[in-house]
Amino acid sequence: MKTYKFKKLLQNSGWLTNASITVDDKGNIVDISTSENQDPSFFGEHSIAIPGFQNAHSHAFQYAMAGLAERHEGTENPDDFWGWREAMYQLALSMNPDQMEAIATMLYSEMARHGYTNVAEFHYVHHDKDGKPYDNLAEMGSRLVAAAKSAGIGITLCPIFYQKGGFGLPPNDRQRRFISATIDEYLKLLEASKAACNHYEQANIAIGIHSMRGVEPTDIAEVAKSGPQDIPFHIHVSEQLKEIEDSIAYLGKRPVEWLLDNVALNERSHLVHATHLTDEETVGIAKSGANVVICPSTEGNLGDGLFPLRKYQEEGGKWSIGTDSHIGLNPLEELRILDYGQRLITHKRNTYFSPKQADGGTYALEMATIAGRKAMNNFEHEYFKIGAPFNACILDGTHPLLVSCSDKSLASTIVYASDSAMQKATISHGRLIVENGRHTKQNEIRNTFGEIMRELGSR
Repeated sequence: MKTYKFKKLLQNSGWLTNASITVDDKGNIVDISTSENQDPSFFGEHSIAIPGFQNAHSHAFQYAMAGLAERHEGTENPDDFWGWREAMYQLALSMNPDQMEAIATMLYSEMARHGYTNVAEFHYVHHDKDGKPYDNLAEMGSRLVAAAKSAGIGITLCPIFYQKGGFGLPPNDRQRRFISATIDEYLKLLEASKAACNHYEQANIAIGIHSMRGVEPTDIAEVAKSGPQDIPFHIHVSEQLKEIEDSIAYLGKRPVEWLLDNVALNERSHLVHATHLTDEETVGIAKSGANVVICPSTEGNLGDGLFPLRKYQEEGGKWSIGTDSHIGLNPLEELRILDYGQRLITHKRNTYFSPKQADGGTYALEMATIAGRKAMNNFEHEYFKIGAPFNACILDGTHPLLVSCSDKSLASTIVYASDSAMQKATISHGRLIVENGRHTKQNEIRNTFGEIMRELGSR
């Protein structure tokens, strides 16, 4: 048993003052209490605890190329999404399983440093460098699970069904490590990936479809109908304008329009990006109960566009955040970028809202937490609950902007005025994995990552 004490702890109903959380040996909460006069704790009497952040969309291997696609000299350099994709293919074709694991471990430890306690890993580098399946179909997925275990965060492994090179097109050779040619091949990969998750108690499985252009649409509908119904269903959709144009040419419908007509979307569905939508599609997603996963720093970096968040929220739509290519890793920064993009196109300031919640910071944390948990197959709405794992992002309450902040303004101060210096520690499944801004295995993980980067020669 271990007890953590905080000056403030965020619950759905508001802030608890002088709160204590006791966890058992498995990291599950056995007691939540408050006291008028609390002794300074392990974190100090001014620590502030909020729910651990949920990273609902990650391509771990792309962390190795973060910052490397920003030079635009000549026609061969990536200057839009499709050019960037070629640089990504080069990296995907170059790494072996050991390198994948080292990159992912580094990434996941950095996610933890920024307050993430869970990640949905949208994983599509499945095969060897020649495009042949490994003896263990889920070899690469197993390495991602091992990386999450080393870093100490939870992982939802989403092995991706990737079949085609575009609408009506065969896969190209640069995609050879990604491909499952048939539904049967994909379901075998899914089963092997599920077995890989058995090696880590904080790992579970989800269905992943690369995109409407990456899988024959009729196969998407079949997997959604006949595949497991008790796990999340993730898919990239409507990220780029060219994707919309190609969909109309091939299907006679826009991607989300087709999905709404042919797939029974529900609260287990997670549509990633969904950047370019009509009003009808926006309303349709919201009414279906599906969730949208928005990746603001990546979508900005790639020039994708801005998701129609205000319209979506007006219809009661639920959303979460992800870091995708990991050009940014701070969840609070993701929330700010998302909000400020909306302010710039609407010329209004009140982006994060609901009829029941007028405080923008409180609303943003609620969406990112609850919808993000759904992406991990966790439908628990209570932030901290007896019997649930204790996952928390710990902030330094001695920061000048937090030390005298009222409860009424505290959440919005954290969301809108924070920087990484405020983020003090991270607790995952009751275990302190980041302390004083450093991952507990930081030196070991960074040294291995440095060696791998020198091997790859990509930086």
